[in-house]
Amino acid sequence: MKYLTAEEVSERYRGSISVGTLRNWRAMRIGPPYIKIGKAVLYPIEELEMWDNRNIVVCRASKRLTMGARE
Repeated sequence: MKYLTAEEVSERYRGSISVGTLRNWRAMRIGPPYIKIGKAVLYPIEELEMWDNRNIVVCRASKRLTMGARE
């Protein structure tokens, strides 16, 4: 299994989730799952991918868009 540090997780999400936010989420027990070994906090990549999938927002196409596709 491969792991990312909090800094690498922040980079993965292009800075939209800061290291500080990850720290706060850990304190509140929300956000992506992580493991802690001594002082090291690591995020399993597989868990991040599952967390991503749980947070997908599915949008339905508007009627106008679907009608245009049939023409």
